[in-house]
Amino acid sequence: MNVPFSDFTQMHAEIRPALNEAIARVVDSNYFIGGEEVSAFERAYADYVGVRHCIGCGNGLDALHLILRAMEIGAGDEVIVPAHTFIATALAVTYAGATPVYADVEPDTYCLDPDRLEKAITPRTKAIMVVHIYGRIGRFDEIEAIAKKHGLPIIEDSAQAHGALYKGRKAGSLGVASGFSFYPGKNLGAFGDAGAVTTNDDTIAEKVRILSNYGSKEKYAHILKGVNSRLDPIQAAVLSVKLHSLDRWNDARSEIADAYLAALKDCGAVLPKQDQNVKNVWHIFPILVENRAELMAHLKANGVQTLVHYPVAMHLHAAYRELGYHVGDFPVAERIAAQEISLPMFYGLTDGQLETTVSAIRTFMQKDR
Repeated sequence: MNVPFSDFTQMHAEIRPALNEAIARVVDSNYFIGGEEVSAFERAYADYVGVRHCIGCGNGLDALHLILRAMEIGAGDEVIVPAHTFIATALAVTYAGATPVYADVEPDTYCLDPDRLEKAITPRTKAIMVVHIYGRIGRFDEIEAIAKKHGLPIIEDSAQAHGALYKGRKAGSLGVASGFSFYPGKNLGAFGDAGAVTTNDDTIAEKVRILSNYGSKEKYAHILKGVNSRLDPIQAAVLSVKLHSLDRWNDARSEIADAYLAALKDCGAVLPKQDQNVKNVWHIFPILVENRAELMAHLKANGVQTLVHYPVAMHLHAAYRELGYHVGDFPVAERIAAQEISLPMFYGLTDGQLETTVSAIRTFMQKDR
């Protein structure tokens, strides 16, 4: 049996009439930049997250970059980011002119470790950027307490956490502002690149909107040095349709995750930690194994596609060599980079596909012991 890493077939089949209608509505409107489709999605997503403002933009990297620019974080400033994340988190800091400073992550949640956060703070630190990696929120209360102690704002990278909850509050509503990605593979995915900023801060919201539109509130009146990063109406229309089903799709992913956790609990792999305070939306289902290459090859031979998120810890990327970090500086992030495997996880994964995946893993792990 073939088990793809991801498959949108069932998801899109269920909402195809609504998607076709939404896209046709945009085409018939002859309005392809801004307009009511974008405004309607922004209102709907702000309400879903539980904030006053949502500003659509081009992608998740732009969302984080725009937040930092709106907060006037730039040259000479530092922003703390996790040592385990996608490089866009650090690139946003770089594009703003500031310097990313890494802190290690927790071994069982993969999120920023509050026990290792404080030592990364310096007089130049201007913000802490938390990443809700793989679809879960970490120990936010403890991070928030440290942030308040040092007078630092928290920015959320919620690119993988659409609908995730922490003590009943949604990702994107916890910090001063949050960046979302709607890359097609996300839990809430567009049909191309797309992103958004969510915030309750009126000043940040206004500045992000201006910065994302060439620094302009009115055409040809540029009050800031902005960029072109706008949410396309077609993508907004698609996202509006999908938003109606997001919670249902996330619940299905949770059922798949529960099945994985039950079936693999004693196989020898390190499994994600569960937390009653957190609703994990399982953008990724990661396991850690010491013999990753061999297990991935075994799974491929059995028709199961897997991926790695992410094979290089942030501080070891060649692009950031000038920061002076070395192997061993952040051992937890390095271990995750060396051992993580992402298992198939998507709405529509069948019982048979899940059983094929689990059976192949258990067979390999028992043989390897």
